[in-house]
Amino acid sequence: MPGTPGTRKEANDPMAKLEYDETGRLLFTQEMRKEYTILIPQMLPVHFGFFAKLLERTGYHVAILNNDGRSVVDSGLKYVHNDACYPALLVIGQMIDAIQNGGYDPHKVALLITQTGGGCRASNYIHMLRKALEKAGLDYIPVLSLSFGLEKNPGFHWTVGLIRRLIYGMMYGDLIMNVANQVRPYEVSAGDTTAKVEFWTSELLNRFDRGEGMSRKKMRGIFEEICADFKSIPVTGEEKVRVGVVGEIYIKFSSLGNNQLEQFLLDEGAEPVVPGLTDFLIFKIYNRVSDVEMFGGSRAKQALCKFFMGYVEKCQLDMIDALKNSGFRAPGTFAELHQLIYGYLNDGCKMGEGWLLTAEMLELIHSGTPNIVCAQPFGCLPNHIVGKGMIRVLKDDYPDSNIVAVDYDPGATKINQENRIKLMLANAKRRAAEEKKADQSAAVLSSSTHVVHN
Repeated sequence: MPGTPGTRKEANDPMAKLEYDETGRLLFTQEMRKEYTILIPQMLPVHFGFFAKLLERTGYHVAILNNDGRSVVDSGLKYVHNDACYPALLVIGQMIDAIQNGGYDPHKVALLITQTGGGCRASNYIHMLRKALEKAGLDYIPVLSLSFGLEKNPGFHWTVGLIRRLIYGMMYGDLIMNVANQVRPYEVSAGDTTAKVEFWTSELLNRFDRGEGMSRKKMRGIFEEICADFKSIPVTGEEKVRVGVVGEIYIKFSSLGNNQLEQFLLDEGAEPVVPGLTDFLIFKIYNRVSDVEMFGGSRAKQALCKFFMGYVEKCQLDMIDALKNSGFRAPGTFAELHQLIYGYLNDGCKMGEGWLLTAEMLELIHSGTPNIVCAQPFGCLPNHIVGKGMIRVLKDDYPDSNIVAVDYDPGATKINQENRIKLMLANAKRRAAEEKKADQSAAVLSSSTHVVHN
């Protein structure tokens, strides 16, 4: 399985020849592709498990890092400037902690990190990582940029086929996350949902090995299989408070970043509702399209982005149809999400999660989930504006919305974070009880009126 350390220290195993570009950047070479293990920080276990397997099928050696705990935070604090945002500290800390304590041969690993290319500091994570490696005496380790065109390496290439397969991996991950979150809080036998998640993760990885599930037609069929299987899990008829989770992408999804937020909500008797990764990807592509309209640029690149965006939207619609046809709640399309933001923010608000974060809160409110945790790294300026900064506006327009902003950083205590969430949950449960009582009173009144009229 991806994530198991596969590159161990060997005394007489020479490292690959180090090659640099004209700027002095260490390159990931073809020789390294054959010998090195690419380490990827964890964010979404199901999704990233698929991504790792698909990269392995393309000829790369990949391991997803699952090391966590205080040693990760301490490594981040030691090697990253403490004014950097919390996700940078955790991601870089997890990588360096894995290299130093995870049994990997530092001369046989490379690191992969995302670069969004926008105004968010995430675009600079890669430079922070290289500086941290230099500080730790590990500057001979190559760093790969998961981006389109920002940095190129002779041993790592994007192909249309790989991109298409990674999109399918993302869609399967989003679907499984959706159905699991809707079933797990209500399962009769604890662990049934987790067992299904593990089964389908393994089953899909095996199908990927056989070359199956990598077309839209086959994906639609597998979507139906997955939904039917999760629908077969026995559940109680109990009603629980639904709580949406939005925020900066890493803190929103990563259990390391948000202190096991989803599990905490489950333990408190709530149903977590977590918008998927697909909308974020479409949002990033859409920004390239809208940039040309607002600021000018290449129409050819805009047309290519529109084509790419349209393909992902079609895959998203396949997932939505599968959820609806199986009786699960389904998110709206990206176009519907985009429509919700009109009158609040425009397309130029795109730093970090940009208008998407506010739109996700609006979608949750409109779909019957007014209770929301906005998880944000302390010091993330874009997130504070489009997240915490929009809560009052949404509260004015939707008085029943119940949104709490929770900051995450090395100095924030878990107990304070959980107490803020508990207060939000107490309000949510009180309102749910009042609504139920009002509905019962209305039903009694309606029944009495019916009897009198007869």
